[in-house]
Amino acid sequence: MYRAKKVPRIRFRFRLSWEMSVQVYGCNHVVIEVDDIKKAIAFYKDVFNLEQMSGGEGNAFFKLGEHQFLAIFEVEKVQRANMRHFGIMVRDEAQLAEVRKKLTEKYKLKLEPPFRCDFRDPWGNRIQVVDLHDESLVWLLPYREVQKTGIKFDTK
Repeated sequence: MYRAKKVPRIRFRFRLSWEMSVQVYGCNHVVIEVDDIKKAIAFYKDVFNLEQMSGGEGNAFFKLGEHQFLAIFEVEKVQRANMRHFGIMVRDEAQLAEVRKKLTEKYKLKLEPPFRCDFRDPWGNRIQVVDLHDESLVWLLPYREVQKTGIKFDTK
C-alpha cells in the first residue's frame, strides 16, 4: 500500500494592502490651453524669458527649472480657470516686480488679489508668481535650482 508522505504545510504570510510606498519628487509638467499658439509663445517668452523646447505640432513646450516644463496646447475654445492655477517661482522681489510691471503696463492685465502676483494670462489661465524668499521655499531645499542661488538657511 502506497502512503503519501506528509508534506509540510506552507503558509504564505502577506497581507493585501492598497497602501503603496510612493515617493513624489515634484511636478513634471503643467499644461495650459490657448486659442492662439503663436501669441502664447510670444507672451510667455516675453514675460518670463522661458526657454522653448522642441515640441509636437501645434504645441509649445518651455523649461520651468531643471526638471519641469510648461506645455501649451492650442484648442478651439479656451475654458477660463477659476481657482485652478499653477505657480512659477522667480529669484527675488525685484524679478517679481518686473513681472508685475510687464503684466500690468505692457499687457494691461490685472493682478488678482489677495496674492502679490496672481494674474490671468490673455487666455484666462490663472498663474501665481512667487519668489525664492516666500515661506514655501523650505520644501524646495533639495532642488539644485535653490542650492545654486547660494541661499543659506539658519538651522538654529
